[in-house]
Amino acid sequence: MSTYKAEYIWLDGTEPSASLRSKTKIVALGQEPPVWGFDGSSTNQAPGDKSDCVLQPVFVCKDPTRGDDNKLVLCEVLLAKDFGPHPTNTRAALTTVAKRFASAECLFGMEQEYTFFDGAKPLGWPKDGFPGPQGPYYCAIGAGLASGREIVEDHMQACLDAGLAFVGINAEVMPGQWEFQVGAIGPLEMADQLTIARYLLNRIAEDYDVTVSLAAKPVKGDWNGTGCHTNFSTKAMREGYQPIIDACEALGRKASLHIENYGPGIKDRLTGHHETCAWNQFKYGVSDRGASIRIPWHVAKDQKGYLEDRRPNANCDPYVVCRLMMETICGATT
Repeated sequence: MSTYKAEYIWLDGTEPSASLRSKTKIVALGQEPPVWGFDGSSTNQAPGDKSDCVLQPVFVCKDPTRGDDNKLVLCEVLLAKDFGPHPTNTRAALTTVAKRFASAECLFGMEQEYTFFDGAKPLGWPKDGFPGPQGPYYCAIGAGLASGREIVEDHMQACLDAGLAFVGINAEVMPGQWEFQVGAIGPLEMADQLTIARYLLNRIAEDYDVTVSLAAKPVKGDWNGTGCHTNFSTKAMREGYQPIIDACEALGRKASLHIENYGPGIKDRLTGHHETCAWNQFKYGVSDRGASIRIPWHVAKDQKGYLEDRRPNANCDPYVVCRLMMETICGATT
């Protein structure tokens, strides 16, 4: 095999939530994926008369869907005129902030919830009407309770084969809803790897003719929304409890800024019900899944560890979430 397939992956300019795009380049074996380009007028990133945008590889890993020497190539989008960051490139801002607060040794872990859809309804739901009420579906086992497990298993193995810091899966509270977890790793690694994991989820679900929804409230009514709970720590937090409290207080002072940037549809999800705090309220507490910020019980017991921000939506931009958490928490203590 004298060549390999490089799948270039990037975030487009779709609003209010960016979509993933990808295309394949054949590259000589032994050569790194080169800078490439695409038609930005077809991805909401450029006008037709100045359509060229640049793909700058930033994270490369094995392609578990194709095997052999093939690769997944995550890219930043740059402007063709000067190779500066494209306005839709949120990774560039995180890079700057990650360098600024490198001494804090920040670690992130993100819990990506999502919902499988078969046509217009969540996977496993009856064609007419609704399934039984929530209760038996969380971490469920058995037909009629857990739908889509074969896709989830294939996705988990693909992420492991790709070398991602993938640490777990579980069925979620609403039928057809699942979660995977990535971390704990640094901010750029976290956002890059979550993006690749999202790509693999959509790519594998495609083989099953199932779609993946990251909508914050995929089904209206008495059903849980879909989030991306974000675990965060600094070196100081991993060594003592007061920095965790200080971090919670800092997040509270900028609560509205975070709500505005944690993903579209957040007010539909953060209602104060279904394991959420209302979007216009802020509170933190130990073991409290109805709080904005949860401090795990073992963290309070050990008097060190991390916090969980329960507000980010499933459709959040991980580059924005990681940047804001670092700016708010590290910026308040430096």
